[in-house]
Amino acid sequence: MMKTRILKELKEAGDYVSGQELCEKLQVSRTAVWKYMNALREEGYGIDSVTNRGYKLLSMPDSVTAEEIGSSLHTKWLGRNFRFYETLDSTNLEIRRLAEEGAPHGTTVVAEKQTSGKGRRGRSWLGDAGCGIWMSFLLRPQIAVENSSMLTLIAALAVQKAVMEETGLRCQIKWPNDIIAEGRKVCGILTELSAQMDELNYVVVGLGINVNVKEFPEDLKEKATSIQIETGRKVRRAPLAARVLEYFEQYYEQFLKTEDLSAFADDYNRLLVHMNQRIRVVRESREDFYISRGIDHKGELMVEDDAGRKTTVLSGEVSVRGILGYV
Repeated sequence: MMKTRILKELKEAGDYVSGQELCEKLQVSRTAVWKYMNALREEGYGIDSVTNRGYKLLSMPDSVTAEEIGSSLHTKWLGRNFRFYETLDSTNLEIRRLAEEGAPHGTTVVAEKQTSGKGRRGRSWLGDAGCGIWMSFLLRPQIAVENSSMLTLIAALAVQKAVMEETGLRCQIKWPNDIIAEGRKVCGILTELSAQMDELNYVVVGLGINVNVKEFPEDLKEKATSIQIETGRKVRRAPLAARVLEYFEQYYEQFLKTEDLSAFADDYNRLLVHMNQRIRVVRESREDFYISRGIDHKGELMVEDDAGRKTTVLSGEVSVRGILGYV
């Protein structure tokens, strides 16, 4: 999109860039450049224009539009087919709809507001406007169906690293799909798949990141937090979303080489919030107590019971809780 390309040029210039230079680089007329600049101003961008100097980007809105994320993005394929919605029932559901219509690998959907978001094990995940990153993307991997669950763990690593680099907030991971800051959930991940017998059709990876949420309802205060609450400052969402996509693409391509987590297990276990801690493993109405020993190369959680017997737990069948609270 031309508007995305112009915005990227303005961001990378850091100073005034001449209209003539933009015309030559982007192969458009000066009138077209002027129209795109006005369109960006209407979207909340502060753009100065000075005769004989050109245009300079002064300020940016905290938006997660295709132009804003796209102009910050450095990926080969993830997010290159991008759709933004002001309001959407669920980004995961929209990716499923697009996948059934033949959307390509790497298609990404972001919503400013999400009304019927889904969490793991059937829980709801609502996303209000202006305060989070509600994002899902489509993968069409040539991998075994049983290995697809590991993509959740890859996504967790990508989010953790992106949050740390963009905001300075050091987070941990609660196996298999939550990012934790100061003992509370700052991001949830939901991976869903479509398969026939042993053949994988596609995978949907959905992320809900609490970025600029100022407060939570009483029933969630002990379980949930946001980047703004933990850092004390508002964070621009688009660069963070772009960084998550960049790290996921990088980790995903590394994962494809082995179709396991052998390259990631050590890093993951260093970030595991309940590593070597006593945990509750809840299977429907049954509870068991173990010591968490980290993940293995298949992404399964290794646990040890009171008698010293070791076993593994599969992510699809359980919920893991700390002894005293959420983690």
